Amino acid sequence: MTHVAADTRYDDMPYRRVGRSGLKLPAVSLGLWHNFGDDDRTTDIQRAVLRRAFDLGVTHFDLANNYGPPPGSAEENFGRHFRRDLRPYRDELVISTKAGYHMWPGPYGEWGSRKSVLSSLDRSLGRMGLEHVDVFYSHRPDPDTPVEETMGALDTAVRQGKALYAGISNYSPEQTVAAARALADLGTPLLIHQPSYSMVNRWVEDGLLDTLDSLGVGSIVFSPLAQGLLTDRYLKGVPEDSRAASASPFLNSDRLTEDALAKVSALDDIAKRRDQTLAQMAIAWVLRGGRVTSALVGASSVAQLEDTVAATRNLEFDDDELAEIENVL
Repeated sequence: MTHVAADTRYDDMPYRRVGRSGLKLPAVSLGLWHNFGDDDRTTDIQRAVLRRAFDLGVTHFDLANNYGPPPGSAEENFGRHFRRDLRPYRDELVISTKAGYHMWPGPYGEWGSRKSVLSSLDRSLGRMGLEHVDVFYSHRPDPDTPVEETMGALDTAVRQGKALYAGISNYSPEQTVAAARALADLGTPLLIHQPSYSMVNRWVEDGLLDTLDSLGVGSIVFSPLAQGLLTDRYLKGVPEDSRAASASPFLNSDRLTEDALAKVSALDDIAKRRDQTLAQMAIAWVLRGGRVTSALVGASSVAQLEDTVAATRNLEFDDDELAEIENVL
């Protein structure tokens, strides 16, 4: 049965303008990185998460060509669920994808050449069954391709109507300035940057946020929970079924030192006084002050999604809370 969206879907979610553009994103967006690959056990969960997300006002779904596993499967699965449940609401959704990481053999299957970027977009649209995406990203800077060529490909995608906006991800402040200038010369503004950012990964504070402010570019941050470190999952040790226990390249037991876990425990105490879970406080923290447009989160269940979205009920910090968090970090 086709999903009938909740009439209340816009009642509680705050929306933030992206830079100087006219586009607004929900404070919490849903990323389909880890939980939308080819696993028959999760198909129904994927569908339930997408439906519930939209009912909660999460209008932005973020993908990339290589999301899965295997690469490409997240787009295929999203396209299947979109056709079943969300197609009538296409104009209410912001759907994004990216190109830049390895997708197929040979010299054109990754990085930022015009050949690779535009071929990747065509493949992504085919997998999702869409005529266009709302935001198309260069997923990473290419050290061997002029930024003007990569940004030229994004500009072409916009002019062809295959994307409405252009974005970049994982670019340094200097690379961001160069990308924005290259796009501006072509008449297509840089809409948004997608960097990693969390309480324990604060590299964007060393110039990137200032750069985005000066350029009028928005930001949507990934890994605000530090791959699960900033949750209550590791407060009592490393569960056997956790990401850290599985030797994940993104979070492993080597990072869960006594000092790190002590900090997590102290942060959890602060969160409890705010009547939040640690995960909710971590989301609220990256959104503090309005410099970050949206926090990009994953969800392996409806319950996890609901808990995360509930962070938007309290996005304010007083000076004492911020100072206490700084002392912990």
